[in-house]
Amino acid sequence: MERMFEWGGGVWGGVGLAALQVLAFMVVLLISLAFLLLMDRKVWAAVQLRKGPNVVGPFGLLQSFADFFKFVFKEIVIPAGANKTVFILAPILTLTLAFVGWAVVPVAPGWVIADLNVGVLYLFAISSLGVYGIIMGGWASNSKYPFLGALRSAAQMVSYEVSIGFVIITVLLLVGSMNLTDIVDSQAGGIWNWHAFLLRPDRILLFPVMFTMFVIFFISALAETNRPPFDLPEAESELVAGYQVEYSSTPYLLFMIGEYLNIVMMCAMLTILFFGGWHSPIPIPVGDMPDWLVSLGSFLMFAVKVIFFFFLFAMVKAIVPRYRYDQLMRLGWKIFLPTSLVAVILVSGYRVFTHQFGI
Repeated sequence: MERMFEWGGGVWGGVGLAALQVLAFMVVLLISLAFLLLMDRKVWAAVQLRKGPNVVGPFGLLQSFADFFKFVFKEIVIPAGANKTVFILAPILTLTLAFVGWAVVPVAPGWVIADLNVGVLYLFAISSLGVYGIIMGGWASNSKYPFLGALRSAAQMVSYEVSIGFVIITVLLLVGSMNLTDIVDSQAGGIWNWHAFLLRPDRILLFPVMFTMFVIFFISALAETNRPPFDLPEAESELVAGYQVEYSSTPYLLFMIGEYLNIVMMCAMLTILFFGGWHSPIPIPVGDMPDWLVSLGSFLMFAVKVIFFFFLFAMVKAIVPRYRYDQLMRLGWKIFLPTSLVAVILVSGYRVFTHQFGI
């Protein structure tokens, strides 16, 4: 009996520790998201020669938290003809899936919740399920505008997921693993090993191919997350917020948090797949540094890269005009899809050739 109690305590202790780690990760992610959202608004304001949020807290640093409490304390309004269960379930599903995707994202050596060998497949599965939250939200509102916005958003996300999938396949062919940590480690040793700037002597022929894949992934990430200039589900000629037009208060906040979590996820994937993850552009000898200090420095490097890509997302939002829907679909199906398919053929052919001749 005593052994069983010890065994049970060990198991429950491990579960509790894992739960605390997940909770800490979520809290850090949400707090980071609050300041990234403020950064998004500040960048947009600076481009338009405005100050942006600057009243709540020093330099407006607490604006996101004030907005959070405003949404939480507002009344939840549900349309009379809506399917109330699905209406409430849709934003919860969107937020949950946005959080669950981060489980396999390594932010530093050993700093990952679940280091899966099929991490890329896991992300594909979660991102595919994310479409359901949007369709449910649009359908449950019992209104034409949200339903049409949901259909347009789903078509847009599915279209660009195909291109993103083929771009990721080119990276997997180079690395030979679907583990995200292995993908990062394969880019160690300097910027010339990063997949976006592949200037190693044995792979320099792939530099134009992989840089093109990086550009396609970046643009497809904008479309996948409904960011400008591809925010067509939210507004085209009409000022209607697409699938979430009937939402307010906390359910609307859940949709927004889920959307921004997906945006930061795409920034993290750009960092992991093409910009070396937590590795610095120039190798830094760690010597006898303690492991915690190395891990902390790696995390800061990863965070700087993610913030850089988020800044690019914000700049695109501020300066690039919106596409028409037919232009959006033509770009995805007639340009990005064939280009990424050709890239898969070139990279796989290169890998077979170099393996055959022992290069």
